[in-house]
Amino acid sequence: MAGLLYRLGRFAARRHWYVIVAWVLLLALGGVGYSLFAGTTSSNITIPGTATAKVQDELADKFPKASGGSGTIVFATKDDSAFTDAQKADIKSFLGDIDDVTAVKSTVNPFTTESDLEAQRQKITDGRSQIADGKQQIADAQTQLDAGKQQLEAAQQQLDTQKAQAEAAGQLPAVQAQLDAGQAQLDAQQQQITSGQATIDANTTKLQQQATELEQGADLLDLSKNVRFVSKDDSAAVATVQFSKSTYDVPQASKTKIGAMADDARIAGVDVQVSNDIAQGVPSVLGPGEIIGVVIAAIVLVIMLGTIIGAALPLVSAILGVGVASLAALSFSSLVEFTSVTPVLGVMLGLAVGIDYSLFILNRHRAQLKQGMGVHESIGLANGTSGNAVVFAGATVVVALLALNITGVPFLGLMGTVGAVAVAVAILVATTFTPAVMSLLGMRLLRKKERAAIGTTGATRVPNAPMNTVRAIVTLVLGIAVLGTIALPAMQMRLGLPDGSSEAVGSSQYNAFKTVEDKFGAGQNGPLVAVATLPSRISDADVTATEVTIGKAIAKSDDVSAVAPIGASSDNSVIAFQVIPKGGPSSVSTENLVKDLRDLSVQVDGGTTTLGVAGNASANIDVSEKLANVLPLYLVVVVGLSLIILIIVFRSILVPITATVGFILSLLASFGGLTAIYQFGWLSAVFGTHDPGPILSFLPIIEIGILFGLAMDYQLFLVSGMRESFAHGAPAKIAVQRGVHAGRAVVTAAAIIMMSVFAGFIFSDSSTIKPIGFGLAFGVMVDAFVVRMLLIPAAMHLLGTSAWWFPKWLDRIVPDVDVEGAKLERSHPGTERGPGPGTGHGTERGTARDGVEPEHHGSHAAPTAVDAPAHATEHTSHGSHAAPIAEDASAHHTGHGPAHRA
Repeated sequence: MAGLLYRLGRFAARRHWYVIVAWVLLLALGGVGYSLFAGTTSSNITIPGTATAKVQDELADKFPKASGGSGTIVFATKDDSAFTDAQKADIKSFLGDIDDVTAVKSTVNPFTTESDLEAQRQKITDGRSQIADGKQQIADAQTQLDAGKQQLEAAQQQLDTQKAQAEAAGQLPAVQAQLDAGQAQLDAQQQQITSGQATIDANTTKLQQQATELEQGADLLDLSKNVRFVSKDDSAAVATVQFSKSTYDVPQASKTKIGAMADDARIAGVDVQVSNDIAQGVPSVLGPGEIIGVVIAAIVLVIMLGTIIGAALPLVSAILGVGVASLAALSFSSLVEFTSVTPVLGVMLGLAVGIDYSLFILNRHRAQLKQGMGVHESIGLANGTSGNAVVFAGATVVVALLALNITGVPFLGLMGTVGAVAVAVAILVATTFTPAVMSLLGMRLLRKKERAAIGTTGATRVPNAPMNTVRAIVTLVLGIAVLGTIALPAMQMRLGLPDGSSEAVGSSQYNAFKTVEDKFGAGQNGPLVAVATLPSRISDADVTATEVTIGKAIAKSDDVSAVAPIGASSDNSVIAFQVIPKGGPSSVSTENLVKDLRDLSVQVDGGTTTLGVAGNASANIDVSEKLANVLPLYLVVVVGLSLIILIIVFRSILVPITATVGFILSLLASFGGLTAIYQFGWLSAVFGTHDPGPILSFLPIIEIGILFGLAMDYQLFLVSGMRESFAHGAPAKIAVQRGVHAGRAVVTAAAIIMMSVFAGFIFSDSSTIKPIGFGLAFGVMVDAFVVRMLLIPAAMHLLGTSAWWFPKWLDRIVPDVDVEGAKLERSHPGTERGPGPGTGHGTERGTARDGVEPEHHGSHAAPTAVDAPAHATEHTSHGSHAAPIAEDASAHHTGHGPAHRA
């Protein structure tokens, strides 16, 4: 690989305009692809196959009319007074305009809905009064009928007595006709009484049925009494916007238009705010914080490189790579659903690693130029050595990000893939475009004083004494204790997705969320949909009774504020309810409620009914649980990958273990910092966490993938210097100091740059981007400056020679990876001396034309002495990982342990 990159660097140097134009064309091609094929990004974060997704599919099948998504528009009077009739009329007109927006099915006027609810409650009151009156009328009729019955019975007795007396007197034939007439009259009266009783009985049954239905309706109204569309003080109202599609499938243009209409609403004395479902869009990539982060990175580059033109090169390279990768990825957004945070993550990573990777190669090139190496040869050698390390380090980041696909979470896998593409493009830019521009700029990458001193710089002394052992022990113990303390809050980490409360204070969605919370209760911001699948179909007459039975069972939970029936499916096999929790959408109580409802079983019609739960709060819970479940698997894969890669690179067992333990420490500390700031609300004034809540559900997995790759970068650029120094004869403990000395400057600059870029996103307007920026910035800081700069050197010092122990059988089968390109350097013992100061661009054979044989003056010039002390004093260190090469047998192989040392 080193040889290939050397040739690639030489080619880019000779044909710099071809390479530069090729990248510009790629950027233009990406722009064309984006303009032709780009789709819309979505704020939807879902996972197929979750419990919520299954319920949503059932709703779409059984309740097609209600399958579209919805959002809310909140109206509130500015002075907290009751709405006037004029304001209500203006709100009605405004909602009528919203009806005309594309993808809007209808709007629900809150005043009309609240009036309807009041009318229904009044109907219950009136109905109860009417039923009471009916009962009284029936009772009166029954009293009259009973009196008639008594009179008829008395008349019948009198007639029977008369008949008996006539028969006893032998006068029956004479009075028979009169008696029969009297009996017929009594029979007619009896018929009337029987008919009247039947009527009373029928009316009683009907009244009882009406009373039952009325009370069932009253029960349903009572269950939903806390569901309001206008606040009790009549100062706030919530209108519903019903979409024709799922909320997340609604075109962003339609949501943007609704938001703009709300901003432009001219309703006197009324604030109009839209909910998070409508206002949430694509996060801004270039805000003030992001620009400040890039500016800080530029300042670090200027300080380190000493020239503005040199500092501009890594920035231009990174921006080019980000542009190509982002445009290329988004060109597929019409085919694959992109979450809104996906391209932002690609930009974040592309900028950070793009600057660092170009810096590593540029720094090596400048060091070689200062030693007198020719421009083209220096570019080739820098690309073959530092560029080789960049490729390997970048490959670890790419692999870690691509491994996100094993989680089985589509949106997470896509995020990893887009991030991996951004890093891969950054590698290609660093190893092709950067060498081309370095060739174009020639010696101008050095300051005038540096050009004047070319070839005259003396050897740089390197450490020849080991670290103090007591200091190493104290550093290790204290460092682990500090990181462990920082990590403690992570034990209470909760995962979730952002809601309106985590948006920027003063934003439309934040104001809408807070108004609803204050005026209607926290649960109104996160209603749930409970779907009851019945054991068998029921009749239309039994629907209301079944709704009451299930509704009362749901309402028994202490965490339920209200239950409102949505309706039954056309075949009466499924009944749906809206459930308003007492807590907010991200509260622990709501999470517990979702679990309780899913465990609830209700006896209906001789069978058992179970509930499914859907809604934004439910979906957030499912996504968070799914990600929490795959987190251990991904961590195991990444840790295992870490061990394998480091064993191959360093040909050691203990070095990979210490590196992996260090990675876990920095990761846990990063989780602890995230939890303390974004969940507990510590330092809220600094980081803008005005409403602390759960940690972004997919952030831990993203952090594992990205921090693993970056940690391996720093491990590689520091410990490989220790390894090379040890392999070439330096005692193990001195080799530790030399490795740190050789790599600390460039790693420090790289870490500060990466922290600056990530930290710029902390102050983004997006509640999703903020914690990602902090987590990565804090993780890089901890890993680079605490773990890699302090703990790893201390641990390596204490391990001594045993750190490089490697079983012979494993040494035979593990491939030899020359990450630093040491073999390439040894294969180029002579290099051209570049032009002297003030001569402008370098030439391939600048000194040969003057009849002077080119000499080797690279950053890894071999010392003439062959003994170990001579190595210690003559070793020059001008690259990121300079290593002395002895003029003995050990100089002709890489050496991988004590057995290979001279």
